[in-house]
Amino acid sequence: MKKNSRQPARKRKETTKQPSNAKTTNYVVKEPTELLAFLLQEKVKNSRNSIKSVLSRGQVIVDGKSITQHNYSLLPGQTVGIIANKVAIKENALVGVSILHEDEDIIVINKEAGMLSMASKNENDLTAYRQLTTYVKEDNQKNRIYIVHRLDRDTSGVMLFAKSEAVKTALQEKWSDVVKERIYTALVEGVVRKEEGTISSWLTENKAMRVFSSPVDNGGKHAVTHYKKIRSNEQFSLLEIQLETGRKNQIRVHMEEMGHPVAGDKKYGSRINPLKRLGLHASTLALVHPRTGEVVRFQAKVPKIFLQNSK
Repeated sequence: MKKNSRQPARKRKETTKQPSNAKTTNYVVKEPTELLAFLLQEKVKNSRNSIKSVLSRGQVIVDGKSITQHNYSLLPGQTVGIIANKVAIKENALVGVSILHEDEDIIVINKEAGMLSMASKNENDLTAYRQLTTYVKEDNQKNRIYIVHRLDRDTSGVMLFAKSEAVKTALQEKWSDVVKERIYTALVEGVVRKEEGTISSWLTENKAMRVFSSPVDNGGKHAVTHYKKIRSNEQFSLLEIQLETGRKNQIRVHMEEMGHPVAGDKKYGSRINPLKRLGLHASTLALVHPRTGEVVRFQAKVPKIFLQNSK
């Protein structure tokens, strides 16, 4: 069979941003055609109906101008852009936060290091809470979000928010039963000799907000941390850490107690900061979903810099 001599237009390997902060994928027209035919040829969506919907919603732009006309004439050299859908547009406006999962009850995010979980003394600080509040209010001004748990400013990874006070309360009141797995990845100083182990102690906090560990019950909160060595070099060890309890600064205090403080954690004994941040990442959270009762698992990839420093 003779090959069709007409060469399809090639998709540019790039995305650009429109003033609305929406991501746009661009295509360059190579030969005269009509808009709908061009979009079908480029397979910008999985079906003809999906492509028509993109057109009718005004998500197609030609040379910067929104076009909804199916038989709009195209000429070689023109640029056709497909604006991301509404959800993607909303997500694109988020800074230092990406959404891992969202449904009618919860939002799960991957928070970057340096981003506050919630408000500080400086009300102008950009926080995960403030951004997600804006995000949900775009659909309905009455929408709100509720913090279920927190991550330290310099800790990255999986963080959970509720979409109603009832869900927040239900999760927090039965947190130890609801949460089935909390796994962190930590880059710690020195070579951890044991391949795995458990640290159990009682944690208390002083007026300076520093947490201390005691091997015996001193009236503090009991904390249990399990760890497994992933790999190490002469300077650092990369650990997978599973929390049996979730106390304030638990991992940081227990790593200092081991003699292997979390890299960059000056407060708890670290002397060097190769990552220019805290070497702690919340990589996995598994919990019983408040509505379905099923166990759901959310993961955030370990930052490459952790892996690079532990080769």
